[in-house]
Amino acid sequence: MKTLDQIAAELQGYDPQALPAHTVNAFLAQLVPSPTQNEEVPLLKALGRLLAQDVVSPINVPAHDNSAMDGYAFAGSALDAGGAVALRIVGSALAGAPYQGLLAKGECIKIMTGAVMPDGLDTVVPQELVQTTDDHIHLPPGLLRAGDNRRARGEDLQQGKTALAAGTVLTPACLGLLASLGMPTARVFQRLRVAYFSTGDEILSLGDAPRAGAVFDSNRYTVGAMLQRMGIECVDLGVVRDDPGALAAAFRSAAAQADAIITSGGVSVGEADHTKATMRQLAQSDTPGEGGVVFWRIAMRPGRPMAVGRIGQVPLFGLPGNPVAVMVTFLAFVRPALWRMLGANAQDPSINPPLLKARSVAAIRKKPGRTEYQRAIVSTDAGGGLCVVTTGDQGSGVLSSMVRANGLLVLHHDQGAVAPGDMVDVMVFAGVM
Repeated sequence: MKTLDQIAAELQGYDPQALPAHTVNAFLAQLVPSPTQNEEVPLLKALGRLLAQDVVSPINVPAHDNSAMDGYAFAGSALDAGGAVALRIVGSALAGAPYQGLLAKGECIKIMTGAVMPDGLDTVVPQELVQTTDDHIHLPPGLLRAGDNRRARGEDLQQGKTALAAGTVLTPACLGLLASLGMPTARVFQRLRVAYFSTGDEILSLGDAPRAGAVFDSNRYTVGAMLQRMGIECVDLGVVRDDPGALAAAFRSAAAQADAIITSGGVSVGEADHTKATMRQLAQSDTPGEGGVVFWRIAMRPGRPMAVGRIGQVPLFGLPGNPVAVMVTFLAFVRPALWRMLGANAQDPSINPPLLKARSVAAIRKKPGRTEYQRAIVSTDAGGGLCVVTTGDQGSGVLSSMVRANGLLVLHHDQGAVAPGDMVDVMVFAGVM
């Protein structure tokens, strides 16, 4: 396992006092461990879990050539002459009840959607497109091409080929795919347990009596909810007062029962509070050579201060105290790191949804040198393209702006001011939180 110093040494231009956002993710990718434990679970309990191994299809899907619709099946060679075609109906095929026998030239069968195509037949004409007289159907010229309306054997999945790759998040569609292969279970990585708590004497738990200068804790609820959206088992350790003994006990408890630790508050660079001192002491003393903690000033807005490290072998994420900064740093940095710990395939779009391009409705002030994540409302314009406007006040304590927003407008490190009509990147919340 690499030490924090070793990880930092491998990152070009690493500066903990002015760290670009992309460097944070590169650092965390090396900090967090990959999963090792897995289990087999029934399909209906596998939703949202991550596959621990490739799934190789044991069968072809579909298993036979079959009809894509209700109609009449025949040999496409009957269309070669290019004129009108008349075919004699000699039988029928239903889904689950194939036609038995071979057809002669000029013959067809009535067939239902999903029914097996008899040998020698490769084309289906929808029943509403033909005229029938007695036991014949009549096709006008130019209506079809040979092979139309047929599902080929193995068209969906081929026997012996990878159907789902390890690290895939099992969505409802994935579960349906596994069921189509006859698989009643899935082998998945074990769930993560993440312990989290808020710090500070000014933080009130829900139910506490209000007092001057104190605020109710919202961070535990947003962090807990975002963890639950990832299918992570949450260990809520509550609010920990700014006391060395209480903080040390909370960190030790978290490290003993969880795979990762998240805190909020007490990590601002330059602050001489107990949270930072306790983090540093425990990270460096519990398991010498493995633990450690660094305090960053990230070139971003909101969420400039952040602490990362290990207590023993358990990754620690110390997030800022302001509510919006907590959510943004979680989405930008912690979420990708936890997905990595869960065993995620980085190419899976359900894990790392691509940034979308949208037209900025208004001008946005921005200087190069930091990444900005502005709360935004993404919609469609009259032409059907995406457009985006900020929610207004971007203060890191304005939590109501995250309620109004349906995404983040991402202004990159080297990017300058935005003019109305410029295309910008947006991270849409749908499927993310």
